[in-house]
Amino acid sequence: MPHRPIREIIKRGKLVTASEATSVAEAARLMTEARVGAILVLNKDGLAGIFTERDALTRVLAPGLDPETTPLGRVMTADPDTITPNRPFGEALIMMYDHGYRHVPVVEDDVPVGIVSMRDTAPPKLEDLEAAIKAAAKEAARAAAALKAES
Repeated sequence: MPHRPIREIIKRGKLVTASEATSVAEAARLMTEARVGAILVLNKDGLAGIFTERDALTRVLAPGLDPETTPLGRVMTADPDTITPNRPFGEALIMMYDHGYRHVPVVEDDVPVGIVSMRDTAPPKLEDLEAAIKAAAKEAARAAAALKAES
């Protein structure tokens, strides 16, 4: 897995974004709906920052800020480190370990295309494996039928 290109890892994920003016509460709702731990914050120039579950806890709730009125631009990590999708996932893991964060925005040609996270190191869900096995079995059956039809 460390040698897999990030592009392969992010293709199955959802990119969730919001503006700097979006409230923390709305961002939390978006993150909850998408079942993600981070949201990319965009402005007219592109990626402005990243806001994570940890940011909600340490920068909003712990200091007593109101999530309904606090904009992401005030509590996000501005100008975060990024990585390109052609880099190996292991490089992103090293970045996360060395700098103490759990999410890295993936940017291609100055356009955000995804996020990689520590969670991406987890093994695939059983349902995902079952779906892959079923798809491979269907493809094998189609190939066998095509070969049989040729003979």
